[in-house]
Amino acid sequence: MLLDANTILSGSLSAAGAITGQTVTATGTTVSTNVYDLGVARDLGKGEALEIAIQVTVAPLGGTTVQFALVESDDAAVSVNPQVIVQTDSFAIATLALNTQVPLHWDRAAPYIARRYISLRYVLAGTFTAGAYFANITKSIADPGTYYANGFAVL
Repeated sequence: MLLDANTILSGSLSAAGAITGQTVTATGTTVSTNVYDLGVARDLGKGEALEIAIQVTVAPLGGTTVQFALVESDDAAVSVNPQVIVQTDSFAIATLALNTQVPLHWDRAAPYIARRYISLRYVLAGTFTAGAYFANITKSIADPGTYYANGFAVL
């Protein structure tokens, strides 16, 4: 997966290529540290598919569930006309172990009005003591590797 510093929504990337996640522990809604500015209102969900790759960099502790949502809005603070484009189900924290990758497909904004600013929203239920995520816009999600047992024959 290619990383572009301009398309990172949560966390950061060092010059050496190390990623650091955004700490998300506040109950309720937290907006990603970075907001993608499209320059003008437009629907990037049209055309070729885009994905949001969300990686758990610190496993969540203490709460019950986490939900991820791609949001568009009319302002960089994500407070004027925020609109959820697509969201995941609520994940139990036991399923969000370190390095878990959650893919979020970027759908068309239509029939909603296209907005200028794109961000990721975290919705937490319960009281968290830990949890951090790295999220970026990408063309395709990297396969973390699926390994199968060896020593079998295909006939």
